[in-house]
Amino acid sequence: MKKKKVNLRDLDPKEHKGEHSHDEGHNHSSPEELSNFRTYLPAIFSFVMLIAGIAIDYFDAFPFFKGWIRIVWYTVAYIPVGFPVIREGWNSILKGDFFTEFFLMSIATLGAFAIGEYPEGVAVMLFYAVGELFQNAAVNRAKRNIKALLDVRPNEALVYRDDDFVSVNPETVQIGEKIQVRVGEKVPLDGILLSEKGSFNTAALTGESKPDTIAKGEKVFAGSINLDGVIEVETTKEFKDSSIARILDMVQNATARKSKTELFIRKFARIYTPIVVFLAIGLTFLPYFFVDDYVFRDWLYRALIFLVISCPCALVISIPLGYFGGLGAASRNGILFKGASFLDAMTKVNTVVMDKTGTVTKGVFKIKEVVNTSAFAEAEFMQYLMAMEEQSTHPIAKAILEYKADGVDLEATEVSEVAGKGLKGTVNGRTVLVGNKALMTSNSIEVPSETDSIVESIVMVAIDGKFAGYVTIADELKEDAHQAIKQIREAGISKIIMLSGDKDSITQQVSKELNIDWAKGGLLPEDKLNEVEGLKKQPETKVAFIGDGINDAPVLAASGVGIAMGGLGSDVAIETADVIIQTDQPSKIARAIKIGRSTRKIVWQNIGLAFGVKAIVLILGAGGLATMWEAVFADVGVALLAILNAVRLQKMKW
Repeated sequence: MKKKKVNLRDLDPKEHKGEHSHDEGHNHSSPEELSNFRTYLPAIFSFVMLIAGIAIDYFDAFPFFKGWIRIVWYTVAYIPVGFPVIREGWNSILKGDFFTEFFLMSIATLGAFAIGEYPEGVAVMLFYAVGELFQNAAVNRAKRNIKALLDVRPNEALVYRDDDFVSVNPETVQIGEKIQVRVGEKVPLDGILLSEKGSFNTAALTGESKPDTIAKGEKVFAGSINLDGVIEVETTKEFKDSSIARILDMVQNATARKSKTELFIRKFARIYTPIVVFLAIGLTFLPYFFVDDYVFRDWLYRALIFLVISCPCALVISIPLGYFGGLGAASRNGILFKGASFLDAMTKVNTVVMDKTGTVTKGVFKIKEVVNTSAFAEAEFMQYLMAMEEQSTHPIAKAILEYKADGVDLEATEVSEVAGKGLKGTVNGRTVLVGNKALMTSNSIEVPSETDSIVESIVMVAIDGKFAGYVTIADELKEDAHQAIKQIREAGISKIIMLSGDKDSITQQVSKELNIDWAKGGLLPEDKLNEVEGLKKQPETKVAFIGDGINDAPVLAASGVGIAMGGLGSDVAIETADVIIQTDQPSKIARAIKIGRSTRKIVWQNIGLAFGVKAIVLILGAGGLATMWEAVFADVGVALLAILNAVRLQKMKW
């Protein structure tokens, strides 16, 4: 059952899910900073009015500040923070849900007004409102629409109509039409490549930085970026069914499916509130049957004090304080939690699923090994290779060109590209071939059998018709990758899984190197989502997913806890995730789990403290031994002790 959170301002209808503004270009609304200020303005106003009223009361500076003037002053201070709560309580009653914390807060604070304790009535409601505001601040960020995904989605398509290519909205393109995609543009719809070949950056779909080379007749996916020459594609799906549109839809649906963790105070209020209300009613009327000198007004007064004392403002303060301490400690460790509930969720995780590229690897290609079988020295062999690769813009070529080779730089001439195979040219008067095994085979060059077992990307070199050697190109593991997996296990995680869009052989190799329990590669976003959904169906399995790319957004949204690499990760992944690792270090994952557990421990200590003190004061209040001052002292004392307890989180080491 979803519980509506108290909001101290009315939401803009444009912010409601499923509604869209059609006049964004003429939007003259205030900046986000001003919007945030307006959110806190009611609480600020009430605070200033309350402090001013208490000061006037204490110093007796204005003799006229009595009677109805004093009542009006505190009523004006109460309304900005009290009215939204009273309204929420009333709406809950209309829906048949009587005993909510809104109802208790309302009758307790209005009771304080009824017995003339106006400052206390305002203060109690102000404490509650501030607690709600701080709790909601981080949650609201996580609930925003993922606008970055809309930027990824192509907004035009060049479709062949009436003997010419015309620019249209991709949503109007039909299946079977021919579209043109220029260099650097996004493919607007899924289709079949009509051109001889094409090179595409598919990071939006797979998260992998290595481009895919597609031959004529093979599938091309929407959201891919064309890297090489103008191409033509025959569409096979409508825009709404395209790959990138599906990713957007999955993120929205997964976010909607994710249950919002109720605050402890909401669960507790369902039991606590009716008990307190019925005790207060009993305290008012039952003494009539047992006391000789029963005076209704006196027992009503005592019951109202009992209600004020029973108001859970100490809990409202002490619980968020623990979470704020945990959030602050996490932030100082380079970990951003988007809400207090995710600190709790981290403590329940027992299965960690992670992406490969950008999560445990750097996402940057580097030369891993140089194997030189030619008569040349390695430096000269590399000079031949680098001379050829200077003619290419391929990311693998860039990785090769970072190699530091001694000697005179050579220049390649007559360089031509062999589609899907590599390059052919002349360097220093010698014929040089650079590319894959297919290039070598087509030129009758014998390739050593040992290369068949290499899982990394491999660039082979032949000079004057003879195999000269090869280099392997691989994504580097992050410096703390091994440490991260070790610490995650030490944190008590029972299962670690790797899901990647990279080819399965590379994924399995990285998994084995890091001692990961199970791995699977060659996955599209929907494949990753299906795998995680399958894990979630297993009893007692609580899944955290770690990723960094646009392709990871649906899984981040659907998992129990979504963790994104914030340094180099995509904006979409960061917006969708529940937890952000700001330093891109996977070793921070285990630290996030430990901080969550420490925070939960502190919070339960604060809850126990608040309950203990509250129980004592309630008993004293029921017996007429506690006044409003004892209630205030108990609340302030609990809050102070809770603050000191929460501060310990700032000094802990994990």
